[in-house]
Amino acid sequence: MLITLNQIPVTIQEFQTCPQLDLSKPENTCAMFLCALQLYIKDKDAGVEAMNMLRGPRPMAPYDIQFLRDRLRDKPYLPLAYFEGAAPQNNYTPAQPYVLNVLPDPRSQDIETGYIRVFLKTAGADAQRPVKLREKGGQWYLWEYSSILSGIRIPVKDDPWG
Repeated sequence: MLITLNQIPVTIQEFQTCPQLDLSKPENTCAMFLCALQLYIKDKDAGVEAMNMLRGPRPMAPYDIQFLRDRLRDKPYLPLAYFEGAAPQNNYTPAQPYVLNVLPDPRSQDIETGYIRVFLKTAGADAQRPVKLREKGGQWYLWEYSSILSGIRIPVKDDPWG
């Protein structure tokens, strides 16, 4: 499932009016998740607000906010690393427009009713990373996404051995 964004929202207002905020499609939720992470890097409060929109009736607890802060600290390249064209060699600069390839779960039989697991790929890791979403009222909300926040190869510009 490919999803294309012409731009990454830079304010919460742009995030709220982004056409891909239609969470009836799991791939939209994934793309907006990466946008929320990028927004968090620019403005932490706006990023948390965006994440809460994507989490539905389960807003971020202080632990979740701390986890996000810890994982994104010193990794401003991480959110864009999942878009097509981003690689350590180009310092994770994705091609434009921004294209995200959301891959289906090869073992969907293992997931319980009301949930879906999809995978995102980055040139910064050897394996695809899972994102688990939960459905409520025809909308897909973030449920488990810690793998996306795991470390990836550092950009060439930051690599003293690069």
